[in-house]
Amino acid sequence: MPGNKPNHKPVSKPARQLLFSEALQHKRLTPTKINPQTLPPLNESTTMSDKDQPTTMDRILQEITTASRRIEGMDASITSLTLETKSMRSDIAGFQSRVTGLEQRMGSLETQINMSQEREQDLLHPRSKLTDMEDRSRRDNIRVLGIPEN
Repeated sequence: MPGNKPNHKPVSKPARQLLFSEALQHKRLTPTKINPQTLPPLNESTTMSDKDQPTTMDRILQEITTASRRIEGMDASITSLTLETKSMRSDIAGFQSRVTGLEQRMGSLETQINMSQEREQDLLHPRSKLTDMEDRSRRDNIRVLGIPEN
């Protein structure tokens, strides 16, 4: 029956909460067993008229639909981000294996360089000895002028 309003006096929020808590304590009811329509409204301005209800329901349905679309969009974005993350992880794993291989090669090259430097040092000492011996032998050479070689 549109137009028939319940004959309730406005009740303050603390009083409404008190009624609710009393109903829970004394009657041992759970919140799901209490019918909110049996509680008096907060005041006349907060009650909806019958003609406002369908519009409000349509608006709520529209908001739920909009929220559902947003959630679907977010779900698609999350799926896309998950795929990108998996791809990046596989790329990173590939890079890590390449870096590990390069580090191993670099280690062996450093070993070879060190060995080459040691060999170079080993060759420099005999070379300096050879140069010294050549210089001494030149000093020992005497040239005699005016005497035929035969």
